[in-house]
Amino acid sequence: MRSDIDGLMQGGLQDWLAQQGDMREGAKKRATSRWVWGAAIALPMLAFLWLGPSLPPGLLSVITFGAIMMIGVWGYQPIASATKAIKIGINSAIAASFGLAYEAEVTPGPEFEAALTYGLLPRFERSGFEDHWHGTLEGHAFSLYEAHLEVQRGSGKNRRWVTVFHGPVIRMTFGRPFRSTTLLERAGKHRSWLGLGGASEHVSFGDHRLDRVDQVHPAFAENFALYSDDRVEARVLVHPSYVEHLLRLEGAFEAQELRALFRAGEVIIALEADNLFESGGMDPAADRDKAARAAHQFGALAGLALAINQNERGRVIQPGPDSPIDL
Repeated sequence: MRSDIDGLMQGGLQDWLAQQGDMREGAKKRATSRWVWGAAIALPMLAFLWLGPSLPPGLLSVITFGAIMMIGVWGYQPIASATKAIKIGINSAIAASFGLAYEAEVTPGPEFEAALTYGLLPRFERSGFEDHWHGTLEGHAFSLYEAHLEVQRGSGKNRRWVTVFHGPVIRMTFGRPFRSTTLLERAGKHRSWLGLGGASEHVSFGDHRLDRVDQVHPAFAENFALYSDDRVEARVLVHPSYVEHLLRLEGAFEAQELRALFRAGEVIIALEADNLFESGGMDPAADRDKAARAAHQFGALAGLALAINQNERGRVIQPGPDSPIDL
């Protein structure tokens, strides 16, 4: 399962990108014009403030910095709009090659609340969402988008926004029916004896208790913890050969925090990662590389969702030999 960059470019994306040349040049000219006009208006006013009435130096510095920032942001807006348009075009082409749709904006669905409820995601005070890929993937309803969650830390002048989670949230219907709720997470998150002992025997989310599920795989306890309200079904969903698959997935994603929730016939995955899918840009020479990188990133995440799934007989769905994720 892979979006081939040569096929993608030759399938119409290369021609579409070539047609964006006028838009790019127009955006650059508008940005330059705005910066020039902004400076022409602001410089005399700032000179008057600095050389005229006596104002506190600190206030003058704040006014000057604010003016420069306003001009910079105002001037950059045409470039930001052009970059976003190109990103949407590239990512839409990538999504279509997988039989999916792409939207830059997204409103989180019930999977986001479930991920919060069961600890896949941390509590937050400010959030942002982008890059929504959705449709049917290999016969499974599929949705993926990026979440950026922040909280405020510090006090007074040191108060700042701090990122507590950044990465994709994936929802996919599971390949076999199940009734339980099962939580898979990195080992060590829930520990007994105030965090000093071994893994807790159970965890509770509201009035919903999940009990720890032991696994026979020797490497499982070192890497993952499994909790469920049905231990028998949990062992069917996450069996020893499946654990081997998860370990390879962790290596492929450089052991960034992988958490999964099996619930209501679906699997929800939260994976901490850097900013993804930034395929837009103002440099035409970089279009191919940016498109290839975004296609590889999405293909790897789609492969993750498929690899964590199973079919009716319990077999893990293996990505094909051309998958960009090395399993």
